[in-house]
Amino acid sequence: MLWRAALALGLVLLLLPHTEPRAPLDFGLVPGGVYDTVAHYEPGPIGLLFNMVHAFLHVVQPNPFPEGKSYLPAGGGSDRLCPNLTLPLGLCLLLVPVFVWPCICVCVCVFMWISNVYCCLFSHLVHRAGVLCAYAANQHLSSQLKNMRRLVNSNLRDLHTFANDTPAQIDYLISQYGTAKEQVLCDLDNVGVLLGGKIHDELGKEVRPALDGVLNMAGVMRDTKEALENVSVTLETLQEGTGKLQFNLSVVRAGLSNALSDPACADALSVTGDICQNIRSSLAQLEISANYSRLPGVTNQLNKVNDVLRTDLSLSVQKGLVAFNDTPTMVTEQTRNVAEGVRNLLDGIGKNISSFSKQFPIQSSLNNFTVMISHTHSRIEDYYPEIDQIDFYRWICCIALCCMVVLILAFNFLGLLCGILGFDRHASPTTRGCVSNTGGNLLMAGVGFSFLFSWLLMGVVTATFLVGGNVEKLVCEPFSSRQLFKVLDTPHLVNPTWRNFIPGYLYNDPDMDLTVENLYSNCKENRGIYSALHLDKVFNVSALLNTSVYTKEVSQKFEGVRVDLRSIILLDAEGKQNLISFTETGIGEINFAAYLEELNKGVTRVDLLSYANNLDAQADQLSRGSLQTSLKGHANTLRQIHSHQVLSLQQSMVISLFNTLNQSIRFLERTASDLSVSVLNSGASVDAAQFLISQNATFVVNQETEKYKQTIIGYFRQYLDWIKTSVSTVLTKSISSLIESISSLIDVLLQNTFWFGLGCSTLFLLPSIILSVRLAKFYRRMDTEDVYDE
Repeated sequence: MLWRAALALGLVLLLLPHTEPRAPLDFGLVPGGVYDTVAHYEPGPIGLLFNMVHAFLHVVQPNPFPEGKSYLPAGGGSDRLCPNLTLPLGLCLLLVPVFVWPCICVCVCVFMWISNVYCCLFSHLVHRAGVLCAYAANQHLSSQLKNMRRLVNSNLRDLHTFANDTPAQIDYLISQYGTAKEQVLCDLDNVGVLLGGKIHDELGKEVRPALDGVLNMAGVMRDTKEALENVSVTLETLQEGTGKLQFNLSVVRAGLSNALSDPACADALSVTGDICQNIRSSLAQLEISANYSRLPGVTNQLNKVNDVLRTDLSLSVQKGLVAFNDTPTMVTEQTRNVAEGVRNLLDGIGKNISSFSKQFPIQSSLNNFTVMISHTHSRIEDYYPEIDQIDFYRWICCIALCCMVVLILAFNFLGLLCGILGFDRHASPTTRGCVSNTGGNLLMAGVGFSFLFSWLLMGVVTATFLVGGNVEKLVCEPFSSRQLFKVLDTPHLVNPTWRNFIPGYLYNDPDMDLTVENLYSNCKENRGIYSALHLDKVFNVSALLNTSVYTKEVSQKFEGVRVDLRSIILLDAEGKQNLISFTETGIGEINFAAYLEELNKGVTRVDLLSYANNLDAQADQLSRGSLQTSLKGHANTLRQIHSHQVLSLQQSMVISLFNTLNQSIRFLERTASDLSVSVLNSGASVDAAQFLISQNATFVVNQETEKYKQTIIGYFRQYLDWIKTSVSTVLTKSISSLIESISSLIDVLLQNTFWFGLGCSTLFLLPSIILSVRLAKFYRRMDTEDVYDE
């Protein structure tokens, strides 16, 4: 029974087309140049000093950046920048002396000389720290300005690279149309497998079960023939075996009947007569039980089945399967014109996409951009000597200011050193030593230079503090937190009639959502200039590469798809007639009950061995004579019949033949019970499948054609979407390092802590003057001594 399933499975696996899922197209990565600029500003150890400055500015100006206000008045703008820090600065200058000078007076009045020395040393340490901070800031600014030259050059080289790579990127985008085209051509070449295979699979949901039912009926025919042959052969064998047994039993029965006609059995009242009567009454049991000769044969049904099997129904089913599995080939032949039209359309689409680069004046724009970069680079190179000279003068001025403080520190330090070493507590003011007197003179010299330079230092500190502090609070911090952009994006700030000034200048469309913050964020995130500047206002890629246009053209081509499957014949007329003939073989006319009844009977009506033993026992009760001898002889004959015929029939024939006959009869009974219904259902399934293929396949064809068409269109859509994405994010990709370089330049120029270090030193000039004057009194030699009368 397994051969039918194996045959069906083999045919399906051999003849069905196999389709594999298609993955999205891979267009690769758009080639890009290698940029040299690595613009990541790290201040290094001096960053600690920057943090101190930020903390100081936060103390004197803790107010947040006032959003939503205009900081660009019509006139006198410089007067509106300073008030943010002028009031805190004035309060600082007023409050610091109030707290510092009482401490100095306490030191002067209470601790006298020793405390004055310690306070002066502390003041010197603050002076020294301030000078070192100012010098470090000065050197840091000079070194960073030198690095800026390298940064500017690398950025300009990157802009050249950017301009040179853009045409190659455009060519790459255009060339990748070949990837989509090759995939479409591949699908068109395999339209039989891709479209025909899908149609075949959908129709196969109805066709395969129908043909499997017919194929199953072909197997039932063969099994029926085999069962009828088994019944015929087994019945003949059983009839022959039971016939011989019946003959031998009749011979024994006749011999016993003759033996019982002995005169000794005539006296019915004697023991012998009674035994003879018992034996005579049991002779009817010497009969066979199952009489197979009474059963009707199945030769007529077997002959009709053999006539039916002269037509190979499996071959008819196989022909139908082959015709049905030829659907992909039929689809390929019938869609050849449509495929050719799509191929021609591919060439036209390729020409339209190639014209994309011609419509976009990229080459001339890039040439102008390259010329502008070269011109800008040469102009910047011309300014480098002036920048270096200005930086040198700035560096000299800062060093000169530091040297002023260092000069004061030198006099104060030397004065303290000589004063401490030459001080004699027991010496009178007029008798003080030369070393002590020199220390006092040096301290007074320091005081003199402090008065000489203090006005200049305070002026420089004040000016740099006002400029640097305001710029830090009003530019640097808002720039880092992007609050400055919100001010710049204030509606109607530049032009009273413009909501946003960038699109107003670029496209004369001030209502466009293009702000400074959005532009900076997009460039910072390394997005394309096309999307950052909304260049679709000038050159709309989406309009040029309109997917719906190509979709409509491809759809029009596939509207002509017509697939006619009426030539497919699943089961020919001979095969259908074969099914009908099978129902007319008369299998249902077999008397299955009679067969089963005989099969349930034993071989003989009585156990011959027991009967022979009983016959011997009764013969032993008789007197010796011819009757006893005859009875014992017949008993031995029965034993021989039992051992040679009955046992052989039971073991070698009945067991195997009975099982074969029993299985065959029951199979034929089951087959005959639902044969008409099975054949009717199989024929109806085949007719329904045939009607589906011949008349109603249009729906399946249209459905699968639409899916196939959407797959083809999907390749175009993938390619066009990839172009749009590449143009928006990769093709006109901005160089984010340029933005980083600008940020670094702002950090270097504006985060200058020179004023902070110089301010610390200048702030402690006043206590240094007081302490130096006080200490000079203890070190200098006096011309006269103070005499106090009691």
